[in-house]
Amino acid sequence: MQAYIQTVDSVLGESLQIRIGINTGPVIAGVIGIKKFIYDLWGDAVNVASRMESHGQPGCIQVTDTTYWRLQEHYILEPRGSIAVKGRGDMMTYWLIGKR
Repeated sequence: MQAYIQTVDSVLGESLQIRIGINTGPVIAGVIGIKKFIYDLWGDAVNVASRMESHGQPGCIQVTDTTYWRLQEHYILEPRGSIAVKGRGDMMTYWLIGKR
């Protein structure tokens, strides 16, 4: 997604940036709707991922501690530190930098 945003910059002539938040955990998935069908995900893991995105910085990928432990052997992650997350209190978070 980040690489694509950079290609859009050259087409639009404007600078765009995105924030990405990732969390790991159980979710419920399903299709909702009667006339227009939408596939959606629900659950605490989705809500926390959303908080990671909204508390992140443009151009960065912020991940939770749970995600860090699953990715640390294959990806470069730097500690961001503990941040206050609405509805969750202080959470340790990391920046995902790239593949090892």
